[in-house]
Amino acid sequence: MTPLTWKKLCALADIPALGSRVVERASGGNIAVFRTSDDAVFAVLDACPHKQGPLSQGIVHGHKVTCPLHGQNIDLESGHVVAPDTGCTRRFNARVDNGEVWLEL
Repeated sequence: MTPLTWKKLCALADIPALGSRVVERASGGNIAVFRTSDDAVFAVLDACPHKQGPLSQGIVHGHKVTCPLHGQNIDLESGHVVAPDTGCTRRFNARVDNGEVWLEL
């Protein structure tokens, strides 16, 4: 298994507040990287666990995103769907360092 390494993605300013950026991957699905109103960044698989809707196109509120297809809310910190719905999407480590967004791949 290949060890995970931190990769610089972009400047924090390149992701709009309450917006996202998609990191394309050859295998395993794309990653959606979100910026919240308090400038926290979170990264999850860009697929809702319900119907695989593109979470990157969802509405960010607090530290959650709402799937644009069926309205499921996903907690960006854990990747878990908010009750009463159930499910989970894969999350990835992301951080901001000196105004730059880093993603662990």
